[in-house]
Amino acid sequence: MRISELPQQVAQRWPDRAQCRVDPASSICEIECSPMTLAELCGRLFLAWEFSFAGLVVEEGSTDWELRYCFYSDQPRGLVYVLVRAPLEQRVFPSIVKFVHAADWHEREAEDMFGLTFEGHPFLGDFILHDDAWQEGIEPMRRKFSAQTPITERRPKADWRPRRIVHESGAFVMPIGPVFSGVAESVHFQLETVGEDVIISAPRLFYKYRGVEKIAEGRSVDDVLLLAERFSATTAFAHGLAFCHAVESISQVEVSSRARVLRIFIAELERFRHHVGAIEAICESTALSVAAGQFAILEEELLRVSGALTGHRYLFGIVAPGGLTKDLSEAACGEALRAVQQIAARLNELERRLRFTSSFLDRLEEVGFIPERNALVYGLVGPIARASGLKRDLRKAQPYDGYENLEFEVPIEQEGDGYARLRILFEEARQSVRLMEQAAAALRPGPIRMLVSLTPGAALGWTEAPRGAAFHWVRVAENGTVQRYRIAPPSFFNWHGFHLSVENFAFQDFPIILATMDLSAAENDR
Repeated sequence: MRISELPQQVAQRWPDRAQCRVDPASSICEIECSPMTLAELCGRLFLAWEFSFAGLVVEEGSTDWELRYCFYSDQPRGLVYVLVRAPLEQRVFPSIVKFVHAADWHEREAEDMFGLTFEGHPFLGDFILHDDAWQEGIEPMRRKFSAQTPITERRPKADWRPRRIVHESGAFVMPIGPVFSGVAESVHFQLETVGEDVIISAPRLFYKYRGVEKIAEGRSVDDVLLLAERFSATTAFAHGLAFCHAVESISQVEVSSRARVLRIFIAELERFRHHVGAIEAICESTALSVAAGQFAILEEELLRVSGALTGHRYLFGIVAPGGLTKDLSEAACGEALRAVQQIAARLNELERRLRFTSSFLDRLEEVGFIPERNALVYGLVGPIARASGLKRDLRKAQPYDGYENLEFEVPIEQEGDGYARLRILFEEARQSVRLMEQAAAALRPGPIRMLVSLTPGAALGWTEAPRGAAFHWVRVAENGTVQRYRIAPPSFFNWHGFHLSVENFAFQDFPIILATMDLSAAENDR
């Protein structure tokens, strides 16, 4: 369905219950509807018209709630906002999860953060604010809640117990976490079984919820950019870039050609380094220590390349609204590219060796299977979705910074298992090198940063981060500070569907499946 066709379709189906406006310049369609029409309209967008769900943005105005359900088109380009308004006294809205299951966690988050209720949702509560640690009614994203005032008294549920689903004779629960060794973030897994296979898996996250969106309120754009870069350090550039895209859209700033090309060069360097690290983790999970050590060496070399090129190993402080904070010379980019090409050749050789290591492949093939239908229903993104047959990549679907002018393939696998996810990582790493080569060849003289004059307004910014689609909603107030900041990172989408990969597989497969999913608790617990 094309964006230009939506006004006619909406007018025919809901003539008195929805108004549709299209901005041809930005390819954004805004559909304002009544609460009674919301679920049906969103269901039509997702199921029949094949728009992908990009998140729910809740904003509390002076008198009204504003709920914005964001969708995007894979082909052709376009965004759709389904908008519902209601007085602040109204705290109940219809749930859309019956039709858009991908919105499940987004509604649960809004219930915890704003105190809203979504009628028809199968399970609300005990999500971000754990019932055994927080009391109901805190509503930390409400305007009345101060991020500077500590909560001096907590009243958690003393009788809280984990929710169980399997109650057959001999059923038991295997708890894993939330404390792990090394650098792993806190997450608790509750695995239910009556034998050796996992029947039900329920991840419990947000043990280190940091309230980034609340902290951002009332701060300058520059201060919030620091938050955007730091809530997920391993993909700092991608999230900082998505935030900058939103600010640039609000201010209607056209970034220079040179800055856009360099953004692609740096983004693909980050993707390449990230994927090498993800492959290293998969090797570690299968006890392939020699191979893991080899990939760790490559990752370290890529971190050094990043540091030498930009001044920071994890690419902090290089992106900014209007472009980049400093120029990168053609000579420096050429040196970085040559180092990456050499590392890519070694990566290819390591992949060849893994393909002939039967003990390694036995742990990945036909393990952790996610079928394409489930990946679609749960709204999975990134390499996980592409390994299950979904050709979903924002660099193609919603191109930015000139990706539409470069040649690259979006790799797709159909098997949906751990080995398919591994193959996607290898092929995407090769495509990143290909993109870096084209970006380096396209560098031309020009300014590196344009002046950004902040104006009041709101916009959605996005990138195809290494783990998948990342969306950042920013609203700038009259005084130039950030009034509302909303992040929908790829791990938030993909943790939602994690249980699909481990259920009906053996306990000993669990850590390997977890590694192939490449999920970040830190990115999720923003």
